[in-house]
Amino acid sequence: GIAGKVHVLPESAFPFENVAGFDPNCVRNPTQPHDRSAAREFINRDKDEPFCLVIALVDPHVPWVMGDPKQYPPKKLKLPPHLADTPMTRQDFGRYLAEITYMDGQVGEILAALDESGKADDTLVLFSSEQGAQFPGGKWTNWDVGLHTAMIARWPGKIAAGERTDAIVQYCDVLPTLLELAGGDPAASPVMLDGRSFAKVLRGEASAHRELAFGTHNNIPEGPAYPIRTVTNGEYRYIRNLAPDEIYIEKHLMGYDGTKPLTNAYWATWVSSAWDHPRTYNLVKRYTHRPAEELYHTAYDPGEMTNLADDPQYAEMKAKLSAELDRWMKQQGDPGIPQDTHEAHQAAKKGAHLYGPVR
Repeated sequence: GIAGKVHVLPESAFPFENVAGFDPNCVRNPTQPHDRSAAREFINRDKDEPFCLVIALVDPHVPWVMGDPKQYPPKKLKLPPHLADTPMTRQDFGRYLAEITYMDGQVGEILAALDESGKADDTLVLFSSEQGAQFPGGKWTNWDVGLHTAMIARWPGKIAAGERTDAIVQYCDVLPTLLELAGGDPAASPVMLDGRSFAKVLRGEASAHRELAFGTHNNIPEGPAYPIRTVTNGEYRYIRNLAPDEIYIEKHLMGYDGTKPLTNAYWATWVSSAWDHPRTYNLVKRYTHRPAEELYHTAYDPGEMTNLADDPQYAEMKAKLSAELDRWMKQQGDPGIPQDTHEAHQAAKKGAHLYGPVR
């Protein structure tokens, strides 16, 4: 079953039972009050049958109207390095943090319902995020703060509490992991699976999983075409901007069509203050004008402020990651720029992808 946001087309690709109680509209103002009763009923429906329930919470998501922002006074906040320091940015960042706190409360209620069902010891809970925040440099980018999210796992008696791992996993690894932990064999799947099970990591039997993780961004329909590809080994991130001569434009973050309340006023404050604030100017430039290649030592520069792509000292690392990205794009049948078109986007929504790996 699935509750909350379902952002998948065609719908036939995700034939889950709809479970009520959590708002499916991520931009509603305010978000509809949540109710865990339907989720509780789904969990308790059959005492003898296993269940799989996805609860896709819409928080935190612009317009950031849930929670209590008074808990996060703007002047006391420490902004991440990729955000310009303007009063509006501080205000919105506080609202963003407040909505995370609100979301955390929802997670607590869901876990309480699971505990009350008596099934907690037999249930694996995975918690993760879709992407980075809707601030410049986060969502809709291939920078680390846009793609790299944490994953929390809970399974009493099976997964040690309080442990941390640096193992690299991708979303495509979740399905084979669940198959294995449920007693199945991912290798026997009737369809080819892109991912690999990380069950050994969860059980504490392995400390590593993948050597590399890959990412893509095709900007249509969020703005004009601006295809981006990336690869990380957990310490360095290499980014390739396939159309570096173009200007990056993201309509939700940078634009306003005049029909709805303004939710991105912070961007205008960046632009208006860039003329006499060099750091803000550089952040605006970083976001809208990008080089063909970027390389960051994310282990020491998590905000990705220092591009090492042209530094001879890192030429070997850049070449290695660039070659890995070439290999992966070829394996995926990814032609790069032709992917970021209206035709390719519409075809994908119908499940008729114009490009992809040969199965």
